[in-house]
Amino acid sequence: MMARQAAHGAATGVPCGPTVEFKVHFRNGDRGRKRLRRGVAPMPRPVEPGRIPRISRLMALAIHFDRLVRQGAVRDYAELARLGGVSRARVSQIMDLLNLAPDIQEEILFLPPTSGRDVVTERGLRETTAETSWARQVRAWRSFGSNLARPDSK
Repeated sequence: MMARQAAHGAATGVPCGPTVEFKVHFRNGDRGRKRLRRGVAPMPRPVEPGRIPRISRLMALAIHFDRLVRQGAVRDYAELARLGGVSRARVSQIMDLLNLAPDIQEEILFLPPTSGRDVVTERGLRETTAETSWARQVRAWRSFGSNLARPDSK
């Protein structure tokens, strides 16, 4: 009854009693639910322009696929290919990124956002992933990536 009177008063402009006002905002809660919070919403972090390079996403995917196989969630790369709707050869190409030296993998994961064509491609790295020596891989990466803008260099 009180809610109806308050709504009626707000609609007609006639005061029905005291009004309490305060700022609120919504936050993501458990299981995707929205939670009502008091106060002004925090400022969102600024987003760098551009997109995550495809090679960075493929590297993360290879790491995730490797974890699925190791945990037994999928039997093998062939099952990953069937589930992903791609060829076994394509899954092998993506998984070959795990053959890179750990330093190179880390640099690939943290490449800066790009716009336009990606400088580093999976196809461009195939010869490097086939190299068995991490030292030779690193030398090849340094010569290949010498023109890349690394996030830690200004």
